[in-house]
Amino acid sequence: PLQLSVIPFGIIFGVIGMELGFGPYITFGMSFIIFGGASQVVFAQLLSAGASPAVLISSVAVVNSRHMLYGAVIAEYLNNLRMIWKIILSYFMTDQAFIVSYKYLKNNHSAFGYYHLLGSGIFQWFVWQATTLVGIILGSIVPEELGLSFAVPLTFLSLIILELKKIDHF
Repeated sequence: PLQLSVIPFGIIFGVIGMELGFGPYITFGMSFIIFGGASQVVFAQLLSAGASPAVLISSVAVVNSRHMLYGAVIAEYLNNLRMIWKIILSYFMTDQAFIVSYKYLKNNHSAFGYYHLLGSGIFQWFVWQATTLVGIILGSIVPEELGLSFAVPLTFLSLIILELKKIDHF
């Protein structure tokens, strides 16, 4: 169910990359290297507008700053991992992977719980790459009137709303 927001957003990114004139290889390369939907869109739009490298890097860093909070929340479950594992897991850390893995890690105190985060992240990575390719292929065929970009924040809000039932969680 979490991929329901990823699928249209990946398609949208592929379409945006093509509309901004990056071509299929650069658009897919951004999806492969950055792997962060919102930051990819910001990066692509700023790059096409001729923004300086400092503006590009700082804007992407601000958009992805929530990942530091994700890391802080799950750090207690990953303390015993070697640094290489932490680096790998940080690449695959997404909103959806964090939400499902945090719930799993919180309820299952296994020494191998980090595989849950790895598995959910890799699965989402494949879905993101595939849907970006679909967006690249579709190009400008997908109409803007569909409002697909709203699926991402709405899905994430629906996931975290369950955690905000108590005042201390809020």
